Amino acid sequence: MDFVTLNNGVEMPQLGFGVWQVPDDEAHRAVAEALRVGYRSIDTAKVYANETGTGRALRESGIAREELFVTTKLWNDDQGHDQALRAFDASLERLGLEYVDLYLIHWPVPEQDKYVETWKALERIHAEGRAKAIGVSNFTEATLGRLLASADTVPAVNQIELHPRLAQEKMRALNGEHGIATEAWSPLGQGKGLLDEPVLAETAAKHGRTPAQVVLRWHLQLGNIVIPKSVTPSRIAENFDAFGFTLDGEDLERIAALNTGARLGPDPDLMNTL
Repeated sequence: MDFVTLNNGVEMPQLGFGVWQVPDDEAHRAVAEALRVGYRSIDTAKVYANETGTGRALRESGIAREELFVTTKLWNDDQGHDQALRAFDASLERLGLEYVDLYLIHWPVPEQDKYVETWKALERIHAEGRAKAIGVSNFTEATLGRLLASADTVPAVNQIELHPRLAQEKMRALNGEHGIATEAWSPLGQGKGLLDEPVLAETAAKHGRTPAQVVLRWHLQLGNIVIPKSVTPSRIAENFDAFGFTLDGEDLERIAALNTGARLGPDPDLMNTL
């Protein structure tokens, strides 16, 4: 496993396991399988409604807590200083943990205009040691800039939609300027045709790999933290096997040509759902 050292010195596995859209009972089974395969970083969120099953799998794994990296996220209707503190406590209780390794604001929800106030709560949680690192998700140039103008702690991570069709060069560069690690959600394009691209099939054949492994390798070589999701044991193992080969310059150029800037998810500057 490769690790990324966050801006506060915390080490985070570069390849993790996500449980978005996985029901609680199924998340328990999928996380248990991921841990068995070798994943040590698990990404959940309050809105996924699977923190309980995820936490149960973590506790039942027998793996020492310090070897695990657990991320969860604050949902939009819990923004605000005091609300965020209560929501964090509730997430910890559902997970059955004494601390998380990374706590994120899930969306900025600019219309609500509470994310700066919310960040102050996360800074308090971090200062108390109940989150080893804090960060944001789906923050753009506008919302990240406003947050940084009043933050005492620079976010450790910005988790954004990122895959070969939405390469996010500008946001990756902006994150990098501030020492913020970029983490990719929907890194494989949500199974919506990305992995059927001929260039990925050709690159996979060249390296004796699968298209999914090629895309994950692309992320890793760009320096992205990546959290693929699957509930199928064979794919959980396949996604974990993204090491041991290297894409060359020609491979990277051909994959870069897939970038259209098209989003699968909502525009974060317009996403104001509570």
